Amino acid sequence: MSPPLIGIFVGGQGARLGGVAKGLLRAATGETLVARLLDVCRDGCPQAELCLVGASDAYRVFGLRALHDDPPSTGPIGGLRALLHEAQARNADLALAIACDLPFLTASVVRRLAGPTSVALARVPLVGGYRQPLAAAYAPAPCLLALDALLAENKRSLMSLLDALGSDVEELLLEPGDEASLRDWDTPEDIARG
Repeated sequence: MSPPLIGIFVGGQGARLGGVAKGLLRAATGETLVARLLDVCRDGCPQAELCLVGASDAYRVFGLRALHDDPPSTGPIGGLRALLHEAQARNADLALAIACDLPFLTASVVRRLAGPTSVALARVPLVGGYRQPLAAAYAPAPCLLALDALLAENKRSLMSLLDALGSDVEELLLEPGDEASLRDWDTPEDIARG
């Protein structure tokens, strides 16, 4: 099995946070969210290769390859498409898509996301009854085919991709505490709650 490729999604305008680069916000540890996530991903899946998904000069300090949305200006689905292409180019069996605004993500969740799949094409946790497509693992080639079919129909949501994959999506079974580790920071109120 080839090592997975993990993409930390740093794209987006941060509009709900006043244009702030969310990944540079400080976690409770004092590190930026991206620095913390990189450590968590390296701990959870040491063999994985890491990259950033999204074009922002603010993240150059991390020295990682940055993937641009493909096609441009299509939001997270364009980022996922770029990640899946990069995973194919690197012969990675899995691509993990991780949002940069997950200040509580644990190495345990990353480890289980990156584990061997049965026959599933994607592995996605369910939090509060909702799938988390940006804390998920994808099989590059088949997911890319499904994603391209959606883009051809002008469908651009990650949920549409999960719907299209249907029964080929495996729900990641969460352990106690995992659901809290998948809380994100989307609004100033989220950050205030810490």
